[in-house]
Amino acid sequence: MGHEAMSAGTNPGSSVANNALKVLGELEVDVTGLYPKSVDSIDSTGFDKIISMGCGVECPALPIDEDWNLEDPHDSDLEFYKRTSDQIWSRLSELV
Repeated sequence: MGHEAMSAGTNPGSSVANNALKVLGELEVDVTGLYPKSVDSIDSTGFDKIISMGCGVECPALPIDEDWNLEDPHDSDLEFYKRTSDQIWSRLSELV
């Protein structure tokens, strides 16, 4: 879609969720070098827009432009990850 994206979480785990990797693979997204990052480690300068997925958390250190209020798929089945991906894809399409 022409967007460059970065992701981070408030409580990153030790590895990226397997179901997230599966969904990204199906979308042919290169996951080489992908690792969990904390929002505290993000330099927010240089981004056109910072979007929170929501998930019931707050990121006071980041200037959030938009909150999509999505349910966190953490520990959910593959189908839930796919539905979340579809929601993200739909909202990204609206940004173009």
